[in-house]
Amino acid sequence: MSARIGVITFPGSLDDRDARRAIRVAGAEPVALWHGSHDLEGVDALVLPGGFSYGDYLRAGAIAAHAPIMSEVSDAAAKGMPILGICNGFQMLVEAHLLPGGLIRNAHQQFIRRDQRLRVENSSTAWTSDFADGQEIVIPLKNADGGYIAAESELDRLEGEGLVAFRYLGVNPNGSLRDIAGLSNERGNVVGLMPHPEHAVEEGFGPNTREAMRSGTDGIGFFTSAVAAVVGAAA
Repeated sequence: MSARIGVITFPGSLDDRDARRAIRVAGAEPVALWHGSHDLEGVDALVLPGGFSYGDYLRAGAIAAHAPIMSEVSDAAAKGMPILGICNGFQMLVEAHLLPGGLIRNAHQQFIRRDQRLRVENSSTAWTSDFADGQEIVIPLKNADGGYIAAESELDRLEGEGLVAFRYLGVNPNGSLRDIAGLSNERGNVVGLMPHPEHAVEEGFGPNTREAMRSGTDGIGFFTSAVAAVVGAAA
């Protein structure tokens, strides 16, 4: 079986093509989907990509969370479909209440672009099974509204239930509370994070490593994990 993974394009999406390429590199079939449609075209998983949907007016991801296709995204999430929100896609998932908390302007009020160290905190989700708990990875990050916030009681719940999927290491680039870089829902099928794994899937195009410049491919594990989850569910 070849997994079919949809990537939804919104007005202002920037990284939808990169996400489709990452899916192809991982051995799955990328399917381009449109924000104004109500048809998920029978895909097995979904990616909400990075960018500045609707110009980030009102709040980042807030308008996109009410796009026509998001009703189908919510239904698919409830049925257990693997869904990944990357950067602006993470903001959409939060605004659509598919993940808790909120994302606000970076602490220093600046757009940040850097290769970011992360620690994998939860390897039991549909998007992280090819990693190990505690594994350190490097993924590019680029955002202006990446500060994760939630009430202290909610943060305690996320920590206690193991729903923090990734944590910033070395530097907290945007002031996210408790260094949270990404989250999972309780079921483990919905994951959101601010860094961009789709920019670290091919040698020659990813972060620098000790071995060679631009040779980092830590991001491919997100997409191979999803392929394994889809194939395993169909077996």
